[in-house]
Amino acid sequence: MLYQAYQASSDFSLPARALAGFALTAHNALPGLSSPVMRNLTAAYELISRARLTHTRPDYGIRSVMVGNREVEVIEEPARVTPFGTLLRFRKDIDTEQPRVLIVAPLSGHFATLLRGTVRTMLPEHDVYITDWHNARDVPLSAGRFGFDDYVTHLIDFLEVIGPGAHIVAVCQPCVAALVAAAVMAQDGHPAQPRSMTLMAGPIDTRVNPTKVNELAKSKPISWFEKNLIARVPFRYDGAFRKVYPGFVQLTAFMSMNLDRHTKAHRELYANLARGEIEKAKITKDFYDEYFAVLDLAAEFYLETVRIVFQEHKLPLGELEYDGRPVDPSAIRKTMLLTVEGERDDICAVGQTLAAHDLCSTLRPYRKRHHMQPGVGHYGVFSGKKWEGQIYPLVKNLILAAE
Repeated sequence: MLYQAYQASSDFSLPARALAGFALTAHNALPGLSSPVMRNLTAAYELISRARLTHTRPDYGIRSVMVGNREVEVIEEPARVTPFGTLLRFRKDIDTEQPRVLIVAPLSGHFATLLRGTVRTMLPEHDVYITDWHNARDVPLSAGRFGFDDYVTHLIDFLEVIGPGAHIVAVCQPCVAALVAAAVMAQDGHPAQPRSMTLMAGPIDTRVNPTKVNELAKSKPISWFEKNLIARVPFRYDGAFRKVYPGFVQLTAFMSMNLDRHTKAHRELYANLARGEIEKAKITKDFYDEYFAVLDLAAEFYLETVRIVFQEHKLPLGELEYDGRPVDPSAIRKTMLLTVEGERDDICAVGQTLAAHDLCSTLRPYRKRHHMQPGVGHYGVFSGKKWEGQIYPLVKNLILAAE
């Protein structure tokens, strides 16, 4: 009933949002309505019309980048498509061959477009691909299940498509899957095993400096998560009756961690709209347009990730299996490793990603690097000024060294 209750609530509020949107359009079309009272009214209309979640992937919006002194068109090109995800290439028409990089996006309630800033920063100097995950509520039951092993299989498959000599940059949750994929490929002597692997703010070992997120995951048995957080997709969608962990549940959990900050942001948005400060308002609106675009996770992937990564710590304890066989990160010998953490990260604390160095025990010291970025939280590790000016140069240098 969880999903049905959410859908009923969304449907019930639709007329009010539509009416507010109509009123906003009408007011904006009329000249001379710039009094403080009218500006406050239109600000209220806009906030009401925006009080919704969306469930379709936003646009990456990257039309061109500067390569050297030349502006180059960027074309989104699917390189591989499965029911659960697309290997998306941001193709540039240039003659110079650039290092090929697979950005591994989280599958944790938001679309991969959350990493558009990461993509935009890397594009001028790299041939960039991304794991563009699909919304599970749009995947028919006939497509089968999608669990933790399936995620890893997708990464291996995507690296095969990109070809030997590629690099991985994994952000947040998929750092575990990326490390597992690299280990499995090393164990098999796979020709497409990555030349370098950058793990950013990922939960390799959540026993280190546990956060509220980690403690919540361990506070209940996995049966509680299955009973209380898993729902079936309503009949109206392509994935009807598929069991999912709804994106709106994950968003609620994220927002509850920093409720005061989100409340303050919307108060400021209202004030900026009422004062006519359009540019300031646009920054906030762009952020929440992305933040309120949610996707559902296949139930088996969510539950297996909670159990394997956050409850049983299978990887750091040496107990993780992929496709029925042990995963051994010490088999990684050719892939250079960079781990990046944020000093103020309250989702993946300092030390949790660094743990990858101990697991990759046979890597020579010159093939392993670590960076702790002062003054940033979770999102600052892969977006914003410090990502662009201080963290990205380290990632670029590692890739160049591995080339």
